[in-house]
Amino acid sequence: MSRNPANKTKKKRDLAAEAFAEGMRLVKANPALAAVEFSVCRHEECKFAPRDGLVCVDSDGDLHAHPHRLAEPAAWAWAIAHAVLHLGFGHVPAAKGERTQPDRYDLAARCVVVNRFLLNFTVGETPEELPASYPDGDEEHLAARWRRDGLPPAYERCGTAGDEPDQVLLRWAGWMQPPDWQLAFATALTRTVSAAMDMAGGRRDSLDGEAPRLRPWQRALSWFISSYPLLGGIAAGIKLVADAELARTHGISVAAVNPEAGEIYINPLRRFDDEEWRFILAHEMLHAALRHGDRCGTRDPYLFNIACDYVINGWLSDMQVGTMPEGLLYDPRLAGLSSEEVYDRIAGDLRRRRRLATLRGKGVGDILGGPLGAPGDYCDLDEFYRRGLARGLDLHEQQERGYLPGGLVEEIRALSHPPLPWDARLARWFDEFVPSPQPVRTYARPARRQAATPDIPRAGRYFPPEEIARCTFGVVLDTSGSMDRVLLGKALGAIASYAEARDVPAARVVFCDAAPHDAGYLPVTEIAGRVRVHGRGGTVLQPGIDLLHRADDFPPGAPVLVITDGWCDVLRVRREHAYLIPQGARLPFTARGPVFRVS
Repeated sequence: MSRNPANKTKKKRDLAAEAFAEGMRLVKANPALAAVEFSVCRHEECKFAPRDGLVCVDSDGDLHAHPHRLAEPAAWAWAIAHAVLHLGFGHVPAAKGERTQPDRYDLAARCVVVNRFLLNFTVGETPEELPASYPDGDEEHLAARWRRDGLPPAYERCGTAGDEPDQVLLRWAGWMQPPDWQLAFATALTRTVSAAMDMAGGRRDSLDGEAPRLRPWQRALSWFISSYPLLGGIAAGIKLVADAELARTHGISVAAVNPEAGEIYINPLRRFDDEEWRFILAHEMLHAALRHGDRCGTRDPYLFNIACDYVINGWLSDMQVGTMPEGLLYDPRLAGLSSEEVYDRIAGDLRRRRRLATLRGKGVGDILGGPLGAPGDYCDLDEFYRRGLARGLDLHEQQERGYLPGGLVEEIRALSHPPLPWDARLARWFDEFVPSPQPVRTYARPARRQAATPDIPRAGRYFPPEEIARCTFGVVLDTSGSMDRVLLGKALGAIASYAEARDVPAARVVFCDAAPHDAGYLPVTEIAGRVRVHGRGGTVLQPGIDLLHRADDFPPGAPVLVITDGWCDVLRVRREHAYLIPQGARLPFTARGPVFRVS
């Protein structure tokens, strides 16, 4: 019986080659690693192939592996990625001339840096025998530390060649310029991160394949993320909403921003080139990041929006960020002025006000007070915008990207130091206007220690009546039906604690709703505890202020603290005073004293 000739030609499977090829496929699937060009040597006579390890890399960009070494595809993928990262990190740069091989400390430090990177840049499967964590520091610092203190055994065999070095420096023998693997890896890594940002922002569906064609405003936003660090952090968290019907409904001519929702609304029917869209998006992002909506205070919101437009457009023109579209607000004579100073200049010019328009249109501001869509869950906006601008400014200065206006730098630096909370500002107000009583010593009042030493006269310490009268203050408390009990508790508790800390013996308290109710002088320890609040009717506070003005027993220099929710009459206080109101509330008049907003 003759044998089948086909059996003679059937080859035996090369399991080692198949596993290596699968590991190589896993590495090539990573865009950043695939951008680093390298070749593979798997010859049996290769002198660089490790005997006990998997891969060794040299400065010619060759990865050396034994052809018969058996390993899982995931293990090959991790080892190949480790070797490619040595190229990408510049550990084995190509260079001409004689080369000095790295010592054991340099080899270990470079492998530690690569392995630490692979913990968060997972390719393949990390070997179980390697440490789960690695020390901080770059290659030079780690190598210097270990030369001084000794190399820990846990990091001595962190490479991919076993007991042998997995990095070999060779003399570059080519006639062309040596390749720069480090630049290629950095460029590819930046491209990968930008693609991930695009996917997170909904501008592409996946990291695989080509991204869909971007609209001009999407390209402008991507440019900030990848090429302009000052606003890159803000741009990464901003959502663009390009909806023609929404823009028509809300009267958005070009663009508007809602800082609270982190959304910029675009009118997609308007035609601008990429440079102009960069200017428009930078304009709206600076509105949000610099919190112009919250800084308006008691000013006219539309006019303050106009003033901020003048300042922002001047900054962007100086920084040469994009191209200013035709018709935007810009006046070189206002250069160097703050938004508040510009507001004071334009507030009285009624003829000029009729001709002004924001990116949203004439007569309306482009800083929206609320989201136009469904509400969502948002992070701490103050912290987000402060962190994004501060980190962007640091990157801008480190990379020396160009000129920044001094006013913009000052505002960003100011954002890095957020304002004091209301209770700390209230404490400063007490320190300034409510002095502590100064005790007087006299032998007419023996000290309490006199009884212990009757033969030694000791002066006593007491507060004279005129000193007690000098160190007091008045409280006018709104007790109408609209007042929140939580606000009352916080305000009265803060007043009591600060007054007691300054040894204020008593405060004059007046409760007001439809009519004033004089509670007289109350010990500060009883203000927040045993005070019985009178009345829950309407809100008329001026009679309570007048009661304190006419009171003979209330010192003429004592300050007055008014606690209200803002739903009150117009007040006229003819002495030093301050207001405590809830966060977000506004007084129906221009306050002449400080306003503390209780959060």
